[in-house]
Amino acid sequence: MASKSLETLRQVQKQIKDACDLLGLDNNYYEILKQPLRALEVTLPVKMDDGTVRAFSAYRAHHNDVMGPCKGGLRYHPAVDFDEVKTLSMWMTFKCSALGLPYGGAKGGITVNPRELSAGELERLTRAFTRAMSDFIGDDRDIPAGDVGTNAQVMAWIFDEMSKQKGHNTPGVVTGKPVSIGGSLGRTEATGRGVILALREAAKRLGIETKGATVAIQGFGNVGSHAGLCAEELLGCKVVGVQDHTGGVYNENGLDTKALADYVAKHGGVKGFPESTKDLTREELFALDVDFLIPAALENQITEENQHLIKAKILVEAANGPTVAAASKKLWERGVFLVPDILANAGGVTVSYFEWVQNLQNFYW
Repeated sequence: MASKSLETLRQVQKQIKDACDLLGLDNNYYEILKQPLRALEVTLPVKMDDGTVRAFSAYRAHHNDVMGPCKGGLRYHPAVDFDEVKTLSMWMTFKCSALGLPYGGAKGGITVNPRELSAGELERLTRAFTRAMSDFIGDDRDIPAGDVGTNAQVMAWIFDEMSKQKGHNTPGVVTGKPVSIGGSLGRTEATGRGVILALREAAKRLGIETKGATVAIQGFGNVGSHAGLCAEELLGCKVVGVQDHTGGVYNENGLDTKALADYVAKHGGVKGFPESTKDLTREELFALDVDFLIPAALENQITEENQHLIKAKILVEAANGPTVAAASKKLWERGVFLVPDILANAGGVTVSYFEWVQNLQNFYW
């Protein structure tokens, strides 16, 4: 039986074939786009704090570089594999093209649970990855950024290690850095804010009033938390349900998203948040009678088997590929307005582009 990642890769390849057929393009285009241009798999031996050595599998894929250097995140997650990275690199090509950015798609990952490593172990792992990929990434070749399980500190380590490898300062090699070393203002919240701006436009199109509208969010990391905050601050929405890897929380009167974000930063997840009146599973979150649903966790969360639970009027894909193709079709047939990931979560790569341009020009605004 094929892995979930391989199944998702095949789904994306079918989407490309369907798009080519719809546009009347010959099969040559499909042959070029159906797989990455290049991909690299490496093993990273890393010394742990107790003196032992662990070997980690790491990957980076370049889908297409016709429009410019490749661009895409780097994720640290135990489920990362080569097929997942290839798939995500393909989606990045489409995302950059949809926004008119001069990039092709890339993606990278390391099969690891970052919560199980100390700060020192994470740094050594990141620097080992950078050394192994030093000929594969660069400000004119492939520019990584933060993703699931990585943050500004990880990007800072990559920048520093790459500068050592090249013998000169290379701030443009990575985006999502701390502002103090060449990062861009607004980058941290860019993806979540972009999700809510996309939601605002979808609600306008459908004539739905956002003030007082209810929202459910799956995943409350960087993207989910900022989406929740912006939904409250920009649109006047009420976030009533949130679910992540630790559990789910609910309050019909609305959850204080700022307090919840602070709680998650301290406790590592939403479970046990004092304002919650009841716990939620993933399926119970999807089944909430809300106006807007924002899946902001991982891919393949909304399937053909559970899509019938969704009652939301608008579904905004904050995560990459959270809805499988068959489920998307059925949601549309049921009247659920779906904002696709390549548009909904493109705020992050847009501000990453601004950061990269500032780094190359050494001119900051």
